[in-house]
Amino acid sequence: MKDFTIKSAKEALLNKEISAVELTKYYIDRINKYKEINAYITVTAEQAIESAKEADKKIAEGKDLPMLGIPIGMKDLFCTNGVLTTAGSRMLSNFVPTYESTISKRLKDAGAIMLGKTNSNAMNKPRPLAHPADL
Repeated sequence: MKDFTIKSAKEALLNKEISAVELTKYYIDRINKYKEINAYITVTAEQAIESAKEADKKIAEGKDLPMLGIPIGMKDLFCTNGVLTTAGSRMLSNFVPTYESTISKRLKDAGAIMLGKTNSNAMNKPRPLAHPADL
């Protein structure tokens, strides 16, 4: 699969060159392949696939939203209803919010597919990260 920008992925989805499920699975596979870079704190693969299926149905019905079918990584600073949100802090290691942050709600309402929560610094103490090129 080629590398997509948001714009080119959106065009490919609307032109039915690729499905949201295929695109989402591709990025989930990449997340799993490069686990050791520590980019994601939490991966929401099952939720992402379900959201992708819903996006594909909407696309088939001719519906459109600005981010419909586009997989994203949500920074672990933003609360996401029912999904572990630690803000990179051990203090919040078990925090599962019962509400959505404004940013996550807006992205969800726009049709974005959350792949998971990306790594965050806690109190300026970064978690170890690696670059895929170094692997």
